[in-house]
Amino acid sequence: MSSGGHGGRARILVCDDEQQILRALRVILRDAGYEALPASTLEEALDQAAVARPDAAIIDLVLPDGDGVELCRRLREWSGIPVIVLSAIGDEDVKVRALAAGADDYVTKPFGPRELIARLQANLRRAATDEEEAVVRAGGLDIDLARRSVSVHGSEVHLTPTEFELLRQLARNRGRLLTHRELLVSVWGAGYGEDTQVLRAHIANLRRKIEPNTTPPTPRVIRTESGVGYRFVG
Repeated sequence: MSSGGHGGRARILVCDDEQQILRALRVILRDAGYEALPASTLEEALDQAAVARPDAAIIDLVLPDGDGVELCRRLREWSGIPVIVLSAIGDEDVKVRALAAGADDYVTKPFGPRELIARLQANLRRAATDEEEAVVRAGGLDIDLARRSVSVHGSEVHLTPTEFELLRQLARNRGRLLTHRELLVSVWGAGYGEDTQVLRAHIANLRRKIEPNTTPPTPRVIRTESGVGYRFVG
């Protein structure tokens, strides 16, 4: 991934409204062999992301026309790129909100260039591994993403196309909390962003088919994060 699917260096979207930080980030990234795509507002960042298709994003939490949490949420509606949030705020609530909105990592200002680059490289590596992983295994569950087949302890399980797509989204983001909205938009489309009942019903059906054979199913593979979303933990 860090070769950057653009015939060369990986492109990193950088969004911060402080010009000196933006300049510093461009230099840090250039020296580490990346190409920076600078933006100083939320809207500019979304435009850059849509047009230039970056490999990752580093975004500040405080922006003139919104905040990094909102930017994360908007990016996550259509993109799976690694997102690192930068902030001077040590506030735990903001960190949790950013991660729940889809951020992959969090670096507090002032930060050391080496730490930032190490975090970026780790996230790019993880994203590349996720892309290459054709079969996801968790306990006795095997999900073949290419063949769109699922088996539990060697026995094939029949999933509807929607159930499979839901499981695929969760499995490809193993360990990461996916919000209700993220799952709804990626599986059903933008018009379903608020329809959590539909999501709950499908998760219940999915668990019946893939979780341990108990009533109700013991959620060992798909964990509920109350009021926020679901996480694939198998």
